[in-house]
Amino acid sequence: MYAVIKTGGKQYRVQPGDVIVVEKLDGDVGSDVSFGDVLMLGGDKGVTLGAPLIAGAAVAATLVETRKGEKIKIFKKTRRQGYRRTNGHRQMESVLRITGIDGAGEKAKWDGETSLMTKAEMNLRARGLAPRVAEAEVVAKPAKSPKVIDTVAKTDAAEKPAAKKAAAPKAAADKTETKAAPAKKAPAKKADKAGDEA
Repeated sequence: MYAVIKTGGKQYRVQPGDVIVVEKLDGDVGSDVSFGDVLMLGGDKGVTLGAPLIAGAAVAATLVETRKGEKIKIFKKTRRQGYRRTNGHRQMESVLRITGIDGAGEKAKWDGETSLMTKAEMNLRARGLAPRVAEAEVVAKPAKSPKVIDTVAKTDAAEKPAAKKAAAPKAAADKTETKAAPAKKAPAKKADKAGDEA
């Protein structure tokens, strides 16, 4: 069964279980919304047309989210005058889940469960960026106990002075070796220069 409803100056063809985006409606998230402006009904008994509305027909929905829509850019320009203006607009809109249609002696209900997940969260889940329950539990584990941290700090402090004393003789030996190495190479260069001159 389907219906054609009118809201926000537009017409929508809906079935139970459909998710539609309409102009902003008043109400909190999770509240029930009813549309009485039903223009047409289609079902097992055939198509019923309104003149202009069908008396007694109604479409029930649940408000999932109220959000801003996609940005529309407005650009104005007057050529050869140096006049340029850029602006943007995001229209407020409501996301609805159609839960039932009633009218013309027929009824249709949606048996599913209405999820109040926002579009932003759905996009993150589709891209695999939404946090998972298992990850949240891992983050919630307690850190190391203070006693363990203190013992690690004490052992590091005890090792550092001994490491500095052992490193000092090695550094002195390295300095003497580096000074002696260039002295040996210098006479070899002079001999090469003498050979080039001859």
